Amino acid sequence: MPVIDPAKVPVKTGSIYPEPYAGMMRGRSSLRLGEAGGLTQFGVNLVTLEPGALSSLRHWHRHEDEFVMVTEGECTLVQDAGETVMRPGDCAAFPAGDPDGHHFINRSDRVARFLVIGTRAPREVATYSDVDLRLEIEAGKARFTHKDGSDFKGVR
Repeated sequence: MPVIDPAKVPVKTGSIYPEPYAGMMRGRSSLRLGEAGGLTQFGVNLVTLEPGALSSLRHWHRHEDEFVMVTEGECTLVQDAGETVMRPGDCAAFPAGDPDGHHFINRSDRVARFLVIGTRAPREVATYSDVDLRLEIEAGKARFTHKDGSDFKGVR
């Protein structure tokens, strides 16, 4: 397999979240490095957070493991138990099925970057801890619902 040149990997910006949550992801971008290398069993993304940006809504995965390593700058991991400042070399692991929602916030005045490695399960459910939102993915198709399973039709 050839070496992946990050300069040639398209930058992904924006979010698949429905509004009003999509607008909250401004300042976040990523490079889909695993996809660029042809990987299919797990994802590898280099996420960039501008100052003040969020990585995602706070969430947890039912079927997918997730591992994060900070590579540049400083960001704050937010979980149920509180907040942890993370710097280059710091790592965090989020086992599938653990309902402790997490996300990262860049509260510094510099860009922060972290590598995310995660399972690509054929069926996944992500639950968002702080809002009435759930994501179901099956056969590559995403469907947002409320936590009760009804189709997401906006904030209620």
